[in-house]
Amino acid sequence: MIDFSGTLFRLEEDEDWYADLVRPDGARFDVHETAEIMRRMTAPVGRTVDLDEAGKHAWAHRDLDPALHREAYLKVLLASGVPDTEQATRLYERLIDPAEWEPYPDTGAALELLAARDIPVAVVSNIAFDLRPAFAARGWDRLVRAFTLSYEVGAVKPEPAIFEAALTVLGAAPERALMVGDSAEADGGASALGCAFAEVPPLPTAERPGALLGALAAYGIAAPR
Repeated sequence: MIDFSGTLFRLEEDEDWYADLVRPDGARFDVHETAEIMRRMTAPVGRTVDLDEAGKHAWAHRDLDPALHREAYLKVLLASGVPDTEQATRLYERLIDPAEWEPYPDTGAALELLAARDIPVAVVSNIAFDLRPAFAARGWDRLVRAFTLSYEVGAVKPEPAIFEAALTVLGAAPERALMVGDSAEADGGASALGCAFAEVPPLPTAERPGALLGALAAYGIAAPR
């Protein structure tokens, strides 16, 4: 089982995203401000801004319902200094566009390695949009047996039910399964079922060339020399 955001793919910051992001006085956002907005859009766990009660509800349930996901992130963006709903919506649409997500350098190699070893893969993600096109665009969908997405199965990591759903499709007992992810809190929840867990850092893709292959090698899954 492998996580999506920060593990297989990452939403990389692109200056083009902020080209037309301006304050009411016409001033542009500086690089530190845009970096913080990106961090708040991609943080795997925890609430990054103070929200009203409706916002707290949307945030708590964002990965179970696309409508609540949209509501939650628009509120986060507006609370982070994005001046209006129109600009926040443009940023949000980028967030949920699979084409905007960049794979880590060893994602394809890791998936191919697992396929070559006849080890079935489930992508297990807390997410409220369909990420399958990101894999299909690269021909990697054939390497994934199951996409276990929170909004489709009605459970979020670290709840056992989302891991159990993936294990059922994989036909694997927990003690025979490995969960790879960037969050000990969310992805590490698989450990409660008896799965092994390997953590990788959610660094920019250019700074993490081989962590996935390294995590697999640590559990004896490596290409022949």
